[in-house]
Amino acid sequence: MLSDVPEGRGEVVLVVDDDPAVLRMASRVLRRGGYQVVEAGGGMTALGVVEERGGRIDLLLTDVVMPEMGGRELSEVVSARYPHMRILFMSAYAEDEIILRGVRVTEMDFLPKPFTLDGLRDKVRNALDREGNE
Repeated sequence: MLSDVPEGRGEVVLVVDDDPAVLRMASRVLRRGGYQVVEAGGGMTALGVVEERGGRIDLLLTDVVMPEMGGRELSEVVSARYPHMRILFMSAYAEDEIILRGVRVTEMDFLPKPFTLDGLRDKVRNALDREGNE
């Protein structure tokens, strides 16, 4: 049962993860929370989705470590073309590994895996509501 985490207001969230179980679970939780969800199983697929939608995505929720194109590289490409898009990183790797891959947890919105359902919804809401998001 989900607690009193603020609901989505129909914002579009692109969920990107190469683990199908995480992708399905996160997408289901966010849909039930009032978000429109688009899914991608990797960075290259996500780029195609972003372009197909003309950047009409409010939040990119991406795993940091993925084959072909990781979340940091994906976020750099997306941010350059669509600076309005919010970005929330998620990863199961230790903070030192994430920093080495170029994502400084203190400077970015970050959700460590494993996460709770409420934790996911809370981080997504906070990332969307935060002013000055990079």
